[in-house]
Amino acid sequence: MLLISLFHPELIRGGAQQVCYELFEGLKEIDGVNPTLLASVDSTYPALFKSGARITGFDGRRDEYLFLSRDYDYWWHRGTNPLLLKSFAEFLLLVKPDVVHFHHFLTLGLNLLPLTRRVLPEAKIVFTLHEFLAICAADGHMRRKSENALCRFESQVRCHQCFPDHSPEDFFLRKMWVQDNFSYVDVFTCPSKFMIEHYSKWGIPAQKLTHVTNGQRNYASGGAKGIDTAGGQRNRFGFFGQMVDAKGVQVLLEAVNILRNDGFIDFEVQVNGGNFKFASEKVRKEIEAFEQVEVGRSTEERIVTFNGSYDVDGLYSRMSQVDWVVVPSIWWEIFALVISEAWMFGRPVICSNVGAMAERVSDGVDGLHFEMGNPHSLAAIMRRACTETGLWDRLAKGLPIPPGRERMVSEFLDVYGFVEGNERPGHREGQVPRHREI
Repeated sequence: MLLISLFHPELIRGGAQQVCYELFEGLKEIDGVNPTLLASVDSTYPALFKSGARITGFDGRRDEYLFLSRDYDYWWHRGTNPLLLKSFAEFLLLVKPDVVHFHHFLTLGLNLLPLTRRVLPEAKIVFTLHEFLAICAADGHMRRKSENALCRFESQVRCHQCFPDHSPEDFFLRKMWVQDNFSYVDVFTCPSKFMIEHYSKWGIPAQKLTHVTNGQRNYASGGAKGIDTAGGQRNRFGFFGQMVDAKGVQVLLEAVNILRNDGFIDFEVQVNGGNFKFASEKVRKEIEAFEQVEVGRSTEERIVTFNGSYDVDGLYSRMSQVDWVVVPSIWWEIFALVISEAWMFGRPVICSNVGAMAERVSDGVDGLHFEMGNPHSLAAIMRRACTETGLWDRLAKGLPIPPGRERMVSEFLDVYGFVEGNERPGHREGQVPRHREI
């Protein structure tokens, strides 16, 4: 199996690349399976781009490689460097995978899909959808730029309203381009069921879509419920994730201001996150202004602590400092890996009431919902979490066991068509590979 990832999680953190790497690590433990990882890297790490190099090894690790992305067209999501495309084709012939599993096309190029089919006509091509970038040009978040609200469906005119510089016809052609390249994929997987509904309505044949949950190894020692808290008042909240607009940390900070202005200060918030440079200038300024004021407060007055970025092995110490994990995302989310991480450590989740968050967290059963993007709603829920006797204990008892890596690996092996001791996976029986000119 060749796994193709957007970035390497040790270079740039993110859910898609973390899931892909978890799968890579899990597949290495299966007899008869030989996984290879190809992760893209862009100009964020210029020192990795050596003269003449296009695909290189990663940090001396076996079966881990970097795709040195360059000359990428972000409108058409197309790789335009002919030498890089040639190197990718040569790499496919060297690895000779039975299954090519894409975990994204960003920085890689949609045109790698037909190229893969041309070079490896018998291989099975699997594509895991990690957001809605194929549907939505607004970073795949399906959030209306013109109204600052969630978008439930795409159309030429609606997309033009978000991007006035592009005509409705541009979006018609963009959709045709994406769907044509997607036609080379044998199976699409989605980690949440509501996501399958979106993509089915958009145009991916229902028979090509299947649900495979995101799984990961348990980072909590001592079992799924991990570390216990000290008991007593449950008034410590934590944010974990990327410090970008869609993750909604600015909503959490506004909720803190609302509670503070109301005279309620008996709580604390730990902000754990990186990739701040990818936030918009507006949100960066909001967060920086808040942090500057907060740092200037006395220790007794300070509520919010900014801890910076972290890796998954640092979750134990970070989670031990909180009682609740807040997921204030202002987009749909397609799985929200942080919910699984909270469950590992026995932490109930307070989350926005939309998309995969609402699908995974049951309000009042194993967590709490608030109205997405509404800091007043979040502030009210945080006050309730601090003051309602027995609430934390009741919700903590109802926490599900998060899906593990073994389950995800098993489900993907089914998708691949792998049967231990049987013939090698590839196209499903009766499926005829296409040989269109590309």
